[in-house]
Amino acid sequence: MIELEERRVLICAPMGRDGELASQVLRGAELACCICKNWLELTAELKKGAGLILTVEEVLTPEAAVSFSSFLASQGTWSDLPVLVLTKSGGSPVWLQGAYERFGNLTLLERPVRAPTLVSAARSALRARLRQYEIRLSDQRKDEFLAMLAHELRNPLAPISSAAQILKFVAADPDRVKNTVGMIDRQVVHLTNLIDDLLDVARVTRGLIRLQKEPLDLAVLVSHAVEQVSPQINLKQQKLSVDLPDEPVTVLGDVNRLIQVFANLLNNASKYTQEHGHISVQFLLSPNEVVLEFADDGIGISPEMVPQVFDLFAQAKRTSDRSQGGLGLGLALVKNLVVSHGGSVKVLSKGLGEGSVFSVSLPRFSEANFPEDFMPQQKNEYSPALFQPLRLMIVDDNKDAADSLAVFLEAAGHDVFIEYTAFDAIKRARSVCPHICILDIGLPDMDGNELTAQLRAMPETASATYIAVTGYSQETNKKKSLAAGFHHYFVKPVDAANLIKVIAVSGPQRNQSKNVMHS
Repeated sequence: MIELEERRVLICAPMGRDGELASQVLRGAELACCICKNWLELTAELKKGAGLILTVEEVLTPEAAVSFSSFLASQGTWSDLPVLVLTKSGGSPVWLQGAYERFGNLTLLERPVRAPTLVSAARSALRARLRQYEIRLSDQRKDEFLAMLAHELRNPLAPISSAAQILKFVAADPDRVKNTVGMIDRQVVHLTNLIDDLLDVARVTRGLIRLQKEPLDLAVLVSHAVEQVSPQINLKQQKLSVDLPDEPVTVLGDVNRLIQVFANLLNNASKYTQEHGHISVQFLLSPNEVVLEFADDGIGISPEMVPQVFDLFAQAKRTSDRSQGGLGLGLALVKNLVVSHGGSVKVLSKGLGEGSVFSVSLPRFSEANFPEDFMPQQKNEYSPALFQPLRLMIVDDNKDAADSLAVFLEAAGHDVFIEYTAFDAIKRARSVCPHICILDIGLPDMDGNELTAQLRAMPETASATYIAVTGYSQETNKKKSLAAGFHHYFVKPVDAANLIKVIAVSGPQRNQSKNVMHS
C-alpha cells in the first residue's frame, strides 16, 4: 500500500517566490505538494515519505549538499529518490561538481521554467518513483511468502519426522503402524498440495494451463467441492448451507479446474471463520450468466486489503497466535482460473469481524451457443486386464526414493531391480531385459533423457516401456523427456495408484504409441 505521504512533492525553495509558484503549478496538475521553509523541515518531511524533491541550487550550499547526499546514500536498496533542482541560467555552480555521483537520480531545470516543462518533469519522476514503491512491495511480499512457505512446509514435516521415529518402536503393533502410516500419508498429501499450488500459479500466470472444456452442471461441481472441504468444516463444527438451483445450470469448463476454484473458496471461508461459524453458497441466475456467492461470517477483510486480495502472495497481517496458514496463492489462482473460463471474481467485506462474500460470475451455455467446432474431451480409460508380473528396473540416485518405490512395486507382485547410476543401469539392463524402465531425470553421471536414448538403442530394452519419475515439473522438461523416448512422465511424489495402472497396461505386446504426461 503506497501512502499519501510517499506520493508528495517536497518543495524547498525558501528564497523568492520559486516555492510558491512551483506549488501552484504542480497543485494545478493535481500533484500533492508540501513546502518546506528550510533544510531542517525538508529533512523532517523526508522521514515521513516523499515521491520527489524539488529544490533550488541556492539551498544546496556545500554544507547542505554533504548532508543531503548522506541522506540519499542511506536509502534502502529499492529506493532512488528523484531530485529536481532549479538552476540559474548559465554558469556552473561549485556544488554541481560530482553531484550526479552524490545525488544519483538528479535532474536540472534551468530557470525560468515553463509550467508544462515543470509538470512533465515532475510527473515523469513520480511515475518512476511509483515503480520503486511497487518493487518494494513486491520484495516485502516475497519475503513474507518465503517465511510463510518455510512455516507451512515445517508443519507437515514435523509429524512425518515423528512418525518415522514411532515406526522404529511399534513394528509389532499393527494398529499403531496403520495409524502412523495414515498420518504420514495425510501429511504427504498436504505437502503435495502446497507444491501443486506453487506450480499451478506459475503455469496459470504464464498461460501454460490447458483447459479441457466440456458442458458441466455447476451444482454437481459445487457438490464435489463441498465433499472435498467437508472434513475441515466438520472439524471446526461450522454450519454450511448450499442453496442449489432447481434447474440445471450448465457452463462450458474444465471439471477439475472449476472444482479447484470452488473448493479453494470454501476452504478459504472455513479457514477464516471461527468454530461454529456459518458458511453459505448461493446461486444467482440470469439468462446469460450465473453468479455463485460464497459467504461467511468470519474474520472479514480490512478495507485496505480488499483491493489486493487476489494479488499473488497477498496476505493479511497475522499474529503468531492466530495463524491460519496458507501461502497467499489460492485466491490468485482462483482469479486466473475464473478469468480463463470467461468469468470474473470479486470480494465484498464490511471490514474486520464482518465476514466476507466472494462472488464468481461465469457465462451460462446452452446447446445453441456452444462453439461450432466444440468437441468434448475424450477421457482415456484403462481397460482392465489380468495381472501380469513384470520385470521393472528403477534408476534413481536418491537411494531412499528408489528403495521405497521398489518395496511398493514388489508388494504389487512385480520383480524389481534397482540401480543408482546410469552406467550401472545400462549393465543391468543387458542381463535382466526389463519390461519397464522407471528412470529419474536428474542422474549424476548421465541425465535420464540420454539414458533412455541409449537403452532404446539396445536390443535387450528396445521394446521396453519408459516411465520418467522426477522432480522436474515444468512443461518444457516434460516435452523434452517425451521427445527423448519416454512413454509416461510422473512428477514426484508419484500418484501410486496411477503408476500401478500405467504399469498394468504397459507390459509386453501392449500398445505404446502414445506419450502421456501424468500430474
